[in-house]
Amino acid sequence: MTTTDMTISATAPSTATTGAANPTTERPVPVWALRTARALPLLALPVCLWRLPFGFGFRMGMDMPREDLPLWVTVPYVLTLSLLSEAFALLCAGLVRPWGERAPAWLVVAAGTVAGGAFTALTVQWVLTTLELAGFHEVGFVNGWWRALATVVSGLFVLWGPLILALTYAYHRRRHA
Repeated sequence: MTTTDMTISATAPSTATTGAANPTTERPVPVWALRTARALPLLALPVCLWRLPFGFGFRMGMDMPREDLPLWVTVPYVLTLSLLSEAFALLCAGLVRPWGERAPAWLVVAAGTVAGGAFTALTVQWVLTTLELAGFHEVGFVNGWWRALATVVSGLFVLWGPLILALTYAYHRRRHA
């Protein structure tokens, strides 16, 4: 090891000492936030897969009447809803990655400054308030196994909202500390 190598390694902060999970962001990202951002798409995936049979008219054990909507309406609707849910879950990585800290060039400039951090936080909050994250509303099931499966699948997705709130708070603290 040369003197230059020792100087660089002695002065450069390591991820072990700073707790930074991603040293390329402006400020260190907490390890829990990075792990949470990586887990969000995996939390959304089961409910996205759960929705798909509904598009084809299968009730997934729910004791409710069948709707008489044509497949050309239900399949694209359910597929689009599932893809959008997964896309929003994947975009949450922007809360812990460098590309989430930069405002895009097309962003409106307000009062002479670009509101990149506020734009990201407001977008995340908009997603949280416009998507319904709650589970089933007192729907009957044909047996307990279908109810258990629905509870587990929707329960994972219900975690999505609080985890995004925690990531948004960590993002805000990191950007405004």
